[in-house]
Amino acid sequence: MQDEIWIWGRHPVLESVRTRAATEVLISTGLAPSHVLRDIRGLARRNGITVHDVPAADLQRRFPGEVTQGVAARSLGPAELTLDALTREIRSGRTTFVLALDQVQDPHNLGALLRTSLAAGVEAVLLPDRRSAPLSGTVAKASAGAMSQVRIVYVANFARGLASLSDAGLWTVGLDADGEQPLFDTDLTLPLALVIGGEQKGLRRLSREQCQMLAHLPLLGAVESLNASVAGSIAMYEVVRQRGVVDQAQT
Repeated sequence: MQDEIWIWGRHPVLESVRTRAATEVLISTGLAPSHVLRDIRGLARRNGITVHDVPAADLQRRFPGEVTQGVAARSLGPAELTLDALTREIRSGRTTFVLALDQVQDPHNLGALLRTSLAAGVEAVLLPDRRSAPLSGTVAKASAGAMSQVRIVYVANFARGLASLSDAGLWTVGLDADGEQPLFDTDLTLPLALVIGGEQKGLRRLSREQCQMLAHLPLLGAVESLNASVAGSIAMYEVVRQRGVVDQAQT
């Protein structure tokens, strides 16, 4: 069963209500009317989700220091999948695109990567169970509500997790500033695990050693690196481009 967490912010809560991940919604009294609030109430009513009107001070006490925009919800977290279950899917051909995040510790980066992963058709996200940003309301807000729809696989040993994905049949490609070739020249059409490093040190040595290919993003201006979520998002959409599914959502 999925764990529940508290999330906040109008658009994350709206997405949670829309996808029926929310189980309870809190809305501050005295808020100016808006179409987002109307949508939250309407969808909650339609989906059988309880809405409580509470004093603004109650939200401030419950979520100190957070910008709630007057709205919060108790919501299902991401579905967790075991590594064994994921490798069975890979061997059967049902899963061909996995994102592996090597100690992404900033919750805003993690949330942005989870949102892009959902948009780009990633089927599961591999995370180390330590030294990764915990799944939280902050991550949910940064993902604009996408977090509850992503499948998460936690592993105690990230490098061994990558090895398991490779043994199951995925081509493991790590994004690394010292990668031997540009990402845009790398074949990403094969069943793939795309490996992104953390904010400070990028991919750890053992993680790099488990990658069958290391590729880099060309940097043409006077910058040394890109933000982890920006680099990861570019890489995920290069997979989309190469696989020829850019216009699939429009058909």
